[in-house]
Amino acid sequence: MKPPRRSMLFMPGDSLRKIAKAASLAADCIVMDLEDGVALNQKDEARQTIGRAFQEVDFGRREKLIRINPLPSGMAYEDIHTTVRHQPDGYVVPKVESPEQIKEIDAILRQLEHQHGYPAQSIGLYAVIESALGVLHVGKIAGASPRLRALMFGAEDLAGDIGATRTDEGWEVYYARSAVVTAAAAYRLDPIDTVHPDFNDPEGLIRECKKARQMGYTGKMAIHPNQVDTMNQAFSPTPQEISRAQRLLQANDEQQALGIGAFAFEGKMVDMPMIRHAERILQSAKIIGLLD
Repeated sequence: MKPPRRSMLFMPGDSLRKIAKAASLAADCIVMDLEDGVALNQKDEARQTIGRAFQEVDFGRREKLIRINPLPSGMAYEDIHTTVRHQPDGYVVPKVESPEQIKEIDAILRQLEHQHGYPAQSIGLYAVIESALGVLHVGKIAGASPRLRALMFGAEDLAGDIGATRTDEGWEVYYARSAVVTAAAAYRLDPIDTVHPDFNDPEGLIRECKKARQMGYTGKMAIHPNQVDTMNQAFSPTPQEISRAQRLLQANDEQQALGIGAFAFEGKMVDMPMIRHAERILQSAKIIGLLD
């Protein structure tokens, strides 16, 4: 069963203290950053620090991910070759703009997995869509490799790329936000929503998480430890949702056994989208550990 990805907490790769702090929290995924969170003259030190973290920090069952630098930077290859020996669960690839970029990294990892004796495709890829080109190509990116685990939406960089002004309502990035979650659903990938940059705005974060979940997102990127619990709660099914899903599926089984197709449940006519939604709720509850 795949791990939950409700909260993906980013920590600078050059701070062992912050990485260890992240591992003590309830975040589903810890992303050790080699990109924006690390100064240019600290990149090599950050690669070495991440290596120490793999050796010294107890991550428990959390996913251990590394965000590399964008392919065009020329630093991504060093990022991967230096850190792959620690067998991370995956690499977060920023500013993905074409399926060829994913295929290129896939080929590198295929060779390195064979070289290190790792199981094939055991190292995942997490593509961040955060540019106009990335949005235009998101469908092809989503299908570029079976190694892909998630599509991640980066609204802040996208707004800068298209010349938009970020607003609380988020209409300026709504098309792109919808495109990412749709492509992820089409290829059975986890859709991870953009960061909420104001980590001193808990009410705003709650609203953002609610909106993202309504759109179909299953998790969100966190930039501060105090955002993690809110995200975990927001992207977990409630006891009421779980109970209703169980009742609905039981009623559906009973009606199907009687040869009845359409039927009413708690005042509403049931169709297949409702059944699939109930199934997703229970699957999510199992992944999180709320159901056996």
